[in-house]
Amino acid sequence: MTTTQIQTYTFGGQFLPEILMSPIHDLLQGWNYYRSQSAFNSQLTDLFKHYSGRPTPLTEIKNFAAAIDGPRIFLKREDLLHTGAHKINNALGQCLLASYLGKNRIIAETGAGQHGVATATACARLGLQCVIYMGVKDMTRQKPNVDKIKLLGATVIPVAEGSATLKDAINEALRDWAANYETTHYCLGSALGPHPYPEIVRFFQSVISLELKDQIKLYTKRSPDKLIACIGGGSNAIGFFHHFIEDEKIQLIGVEAGGENNELGKHAARFLDGRPGVLHGCYTYLLQDEEGQIMPTHSISAGLDYPAVGPDHSKLYESGRAYYVSATDHEALRAFYLLSKVEGIIPALESSHALGYLMQIAPTLHKESIVIVNLSGRGEKDLEQIKEIS
Repeated sequence: MTTTQIQTYTFGGQFLPEILMSPIHDLLQGWNYYRSQSAFNSQLTDLFKHYSGRPTPLTEIKNFAAAIDGPRIFLKREDLLHTGAHKINNALGQCLLASYLGKNRIIAETGAGQHGVATATACARLGLQCVIYMGVKDMTRQKPNVDKIKLLGATVIPVAEGSATLKDAINEALRDWAANYETTHYCLGSALGPHPYPEIVRFFQSVISLELKDQIKLYTKRSPDKLIACIGGGSNAIGFFHHFIEDEKIQLIGVEAGGENNELGKHAARFLDGRPGVLHGCYTYLLQDEEGQIMPTHSISAGLDYPAVGPDHSKLYESGRAYYVSATDHEALRAFYLLSKVEGIIPALESSHALGYLMQIAPTLHKESIVIVNLSGRGEKDLEQIKEIS
């Protein structure tokens, strides 16, 4: 299969087989037109406000801060959205765009299941057919979300190939899209893939930082010192960072999955062991061996268990504008239990990585400094998995 290379040596681009160039071109044309149309944006704003529950609150967690000897800590509460995570922002946006483009069938991949739930929800609301691809490993550890997806009327297709996780689900979704693009839109769930997907997802998720800019002024009268978010593909983090990137006084921190340890294959920290390469249509940092073969990854969190990261984060990393670190499975679990017990907020395991890193550095921070963590999702989906490993 020949590959068409549109952009080289810069992060992002379009690295696709010929059969996918027509659908990606059509998507780019449609996106460039509808993104600025008032009718489209008004309908999306209405869905955000009256259906998914925006704006989400900003919550100061004083008990958690005291327990870790930390500064002032706030959570941006994406966990309180309909479906329980930030994924609904992008799912509603893309499914609405698909309906404007005349596509009545939606396909999507999912790892932790939250994007699958969000896409199935958006399709139910907008009257679209929905098919979700999910690795069998992720289906086992995220069974509650699989049940929700089916209840919402979507079809779940198990993917057993490869590592049977998110990477393999994306592969199958791309094959489906290539065969059915005339009637089908591929609702990619993270800020990665071929252009314009990273731009599309960033646009829909940037509502997080847009709201936060106004909210923080009401609470603190000044800008935060640090913004911290977990990084899988990177959609919640790029949305959380986006409207603060130009303010270089604010430190942006992305927390990857440190897994079991630093051994290659035991974690999913792309900026720890990765180097630039091509995966799923874009040039970005990814975990690969010397021959360029994609390496297996590990994380307690299905949503962070992916060998590549979105190209926007690769740009922020190489420019030095954002700082990327990792938290281990153990550190994430400690944060999961502590936030639940002292604040009555059960975080998703993905978000727990951001909190786990904050627990490491909290005692070194000035007590009047302000840290905001994006709580990208809630943790009910993870309870069965955590019970099994505890």
